[in-house]
Amino acid sequence: MIYMQLFLSFLQIGLFSFGGGYAALPLIENQVITLHHWMTAPEFTDLITISQMTPGPIAVNSATFVGIRIAGIPGAVAATSGCVLPSCIIIFILAGLYLRYRNGCLLNGALTALRPAVVAMIASAGLSVLLTAFFRDSQKINLAGIQWEMVLIFIFCFVLLRKTKCSPVMVMLLAGAVKVLFSL
Repeated sequence: MIYMQLFLSFLQIGLFSFGGGYAALPLIENQVITLHHWMTAPEFTDLITISQMTPGPIAVNSATFVGIRIAGIPGAVAATSGCVLPSCIIIFILAGLYLRYRNGCLLNGALTALRPAVVAMIASAGLSVLLTAFFRDSQKINLAGIQWEMVLIFIFCFVLLRKTKCSPVMVMLLAGAVKVLFSL
């Protein structure tokens, strides 16, 4: 019975948590604390912390953590399966529709129109991170607040990535080492 409760609770979370992991937190909190009393509020805070520290989506990590805490490994499997099942079904349906209508003018037109929007969203996120990295206070952008060492590291990394075949992981490690050198 507990396995079915875990599965159905996290199935609801997986089905209705649009907008990413942080959007799922109120749903997870409602299921885990309010409805089923599987955890207390301080334990839920620990759950969020652990879910943040481990790789993967926060909703899936939370499902696994709650499931294992409540019913061991089978509980983790039940909760995690419930959490990811809606996404898998939706992706399979969309993939089927795409494969069926991929040569249609309407679908191609819609996908073509989405490309600039996706690029704009990625650029917006990148610009936000860039401003946070370059300025001590990203809300007040002025020359006095520029962190010049971060600008130099950015230029160095950008040139290295564009002009060489250096691995991005190596560039990140090198950037970290350069920042440590600047800090000395």
